[in-house]
Amino acid sequence: MQKMIVGRLTRLVVTVLVVSFVTFVGVNVLPGDPVNALIPIDAQQDREFVEQIREEWGLNDPMVVRYGRWLGDAVQGDLGRSLVTGQPVTDEITHRLPITLELMAVAVGFSLLIAVPLGAFSGYREGRRSDRLVSGLAQAGLSLPVFVTGLILIYVFALRLQWFPAVGWNRLSDGLGPNLKSVALPALSLAVTEIAVYTRVLRSDMIATLKENYILSARAKGLTDRFVLFRHGLRPSLLTLVTVVGLNIGFLIGGSLVIEYLFAIPGLGKRLFSAIQQRDFMMVQAITVLITVFYVIVNTATDLVYMVVDPRIRRTN
Repeated sequence: MQKMIVGRLTRLVVTVLVVSFVTFVGVNVLPGDPVNALIPIDAQQDREFVEQIREEWGLNDPMVVRYGRWLGDAVQGDLGRSLVTGQPVTDEITHRLPITLELMAVAVGFSLLIAVPLGAFSGYREGRRSDRLVSGLAQAGLSLPVFVTGLILIYVFALRLQWFPAVGWNRLSDGLGPNLKSVALPALSLAVTEIAVYTRVLRSDMIATLKENYILSARAKGLTDRFVLFRHGLRPSLLTLVTVVGLNIGFLIGGSLVIEYLFAIPGLGKRLFSAIQQRDFMMVQAITVLITVFYVIVNTATDLVYMVVDPRIRRTN
């Protein structure tokens, strides 16, 4: 266990360094001058003033020097200041991060609550009409892009039925009811594809598990199908699902960018998109590194969940 944790922490540090450097280089080679975000348009013709601003922000230094300076500050918790707003990047991330995390958490919750019983039931009813129906719905869910699902949900539940707001966000501080109403449609938009993937993965593993000898032995002992399914069949069938949930965090992060724009949600995804357009490289750098750290931590947590689900993995570490 200790060896695995040390290995994961080492991988986390190396991954963050590589991604942060590649992001820094990528943002700085984009067309345009980031100094344009710092000064008014009418002042951009004053070359002396422009050079003064570039010196103040260190934009004339070599790229490696600027990256080293940013990395040194980041290690101390200072992610710099936004070139557009002039505010500390950390403050804006702290304000927006809970929104994105809640959106992703609710989407994962929706996905698992629906996909686990559907996948288990479909695997148990392999080849029957109900199994074909679930498989068909899963295939349809896989075929829908996130933004199309979002538009459909807005039209049906916001415009036609008027059950949920079409855009905007209510924080938990505004009340649990308004918050749940504002998160429901965006989270469900993200969850539809995840539900389809998780259902198909669990169905496949459940079919294989139910053909194992110990399952046949349990049935021969007279145990009920429900007990055999959920007590002996479900747990060993969850390993692949746990892997896919961890890997699909990347999809959720990318999907949240689109969904936050579609539903006008003030989260990290929306801010990252606008920062790229504005060449606010300090903001892009900080959010990208944060996403990388989050992704690696989630995958490390996935490995730990393995040990809970399957004790055999625990004994080999």
